[in-house]
Amino acid sequence: MAVVTGAVLPVIVKLSLMLLYLNFNSSLTLTQARKWESWKDKYPFIKPASSFSSSNAWSSRGSSKGYNYDYIIVGGGTAGCPLAATLSQKFSVLLLERGGVPFANANVSLMQNFHISLADTSPASASQIFASTDGVFNARARVLGGGTCINAGFYSRASQSYIKKAGWDSKLVNESFPWIEKQIVHRPILAPWQKAVSDGLLEVGISPFNGFTYDHIYGTKFGGTLFDRFGHRKTAAELLTSANPENLDVLVRATVQKIEFDTSGRKPRAVGVIFKDEKGNQHKAILSKRKGSEIIVSSGAIGSPQILLLSGIGPKAELEKLNISVILDNKFVGKGMSDNPLNAIFIPTNRPVQQSLIQTVGITKMGVYIEASSGYGQTEDSIHCHHGIVSAEIGQLSAIPPNQRTLEAIEAYKRNKKNVPQEAFRGGFILEKLATPLSTGHISLKSTKIDDSPSVTFNYFSHPQDLKRCVDGIRIVEKIVKSKHFTNYAECDKETLDKLLNMSVQANINLIPKHTNDTESLEQFCKDTVTTIWHYHGGCQVGKVVTPDYRVINVNRLRVIDGSTFNESPGTNPQATVMMMGRYMGVKILRERLGRAAGL
Repeated sequence: MAVVTGAVLPVIVKLSLMLLYLNFNSSLTLTQARKWESWKDKYPFIKPASSFSSSNAWSSRGSSKGYNYDYIIVGGGTAGCPLAATLSQKFSVLLLERGGVPFANANVSLMQNFHISLADTSPASASQIFASTDGVFNARARVLGGGTCINAGFYSRASQSYIKKAGWDSKLVNESFPWIEKQIVHRPILAPWQKAVSDGLLEVGISPFNGFTYDHIYGTKFGGTLFDRFGHRKTAAELLTSANPENLDVLVRATVQKIEFDTSGRKPRAVGVIFKDEKGNQHKAILSKRKGSEIIVSSGAIGSPQILLLSGIGPKAELEKLNISVILDNKFVGKGMSDNPLNAIFIPTNRPVQQSLIQTVGITKMGVYIEASSGYGQTEDSIHCHHGIVSAEIGQLSAIPPNQRTLEAIEAYKRNKKNVPQEAFRGGFILEKLATPLSTGHISLKSTKIDDSPSVTFNYFSHPQDLKRCVDGIRIVEKIVKSKHFTNYAECDKETLDKLLNMSVQANINLIPKHTNDTESLEQFCKDTVTTIWHYHGGCQVGKVVTPDYRVINVNRLRVIDGSTFNESPGTNPQATVMMMGRYMGVKILRERLGRAAGL
């Protein structure tokens, strides 16, 4: 067992928050660079937002198709890309994405660079960091392909019970999942750490062993991954290769500021969107007047309610405070926000371990999931790297009073980080995530600027049942670490486990005030060490903001299709279901519209 000293703490924490894995100084070969640059030939319909002219819209064929579209999709993320690809088979589609493309971005494309996008705080980064009012660091995707570009790649379907509860057509669901999987999902090459955690899960009773499967079933399994055997990521953006290029226009660096409405009728009717390009110039995209044409918001659990609020759909009192004209008073917009809380325990090992992101999962009947990752930065370059505002030397300042957070204090933390022995960077994480948190929160606008992240509150562990399940999950992790199969990596008795837990408490994983000796209270440990696994959802929930077919209630020609409509996060990790949802709803919309046109 490697010796862990107090000097390790400033580093280990941010590692547990960001899951910092391998040396970030990975160089691209000339072949790789040429391969990624070839995306321009593969996706001729992707253009910068400044290419758009509302009076003479460009098209992939280079000819004018006029300035109106059958569908305008706001957000080219996990749901938006498969949705756009599907709808373009029969109708003209404009897809607007505020971020850039993922194809030439090594931080997105290479598994070994997973942590870089999360730590990059530059305006062009694929992720946008924010901290919830709870004091937990988090991230929003800002790139074509959305969360599939910055996540750990794990792919696992929603359960059959979830599909039934959502009211989805199971036959169409079972056609839509394979459509995704054939294009971008792989079977992982199992890493030794993942095998050890899997064996430990089975030893402590998380059974049966279900082997490799996409299905969500109780027991221990290995899931799919977006990374191929070379560690190259596939993303939802690559589903656009299934689009009809004659009918699809994709604008990147196109930031939608609001939706415009015609309010002359009984209900407000969406007619277009206002967006700005990468140069700051404003444009208007107009929706076709043809029956069935719609604006579809697919901007994620933070972005979708934010856009509705900025467009005048939401709680009247909140909108009037910011002088936003009220289009529709709906008190539920931005409400019902949930994040699946994560608590991670770092396990130092007696040897270097191979890098792995999420491959193994234990699906328990007590409402928690157990996952694993390993093999983060083991080189001096990675250890000494400064990661901006999410660096260990910055985040650790949350543990001291604000008036003591000086430049000298920051420099002291930097020095501590550089003095950490390299042996401390051997190990892996065992992660415990709540399946269906009962605690909920909300988002609200801080300003009328779309570039400003709204205020987000998740109220982690405000429901006592959530806290109880977290404790149950931590106890499972303790048993795994002490299991016989884990002795190949680390030998942990109760005293060592207590030290590991207390080390996690003191680490800078969030901005929550710390307590000492939290091994005496696992409830307090859960509260103090809570982080996110980026599976937040809600804000535009079915029955409150949208109908079961995702039309915005009491508004014509406007839908929301993404994770903001969920009451709970599907499966162990939601990306598979969100991509499926984009494909599913695209097919469903096509069938309904074409059926009406044929008089069926």
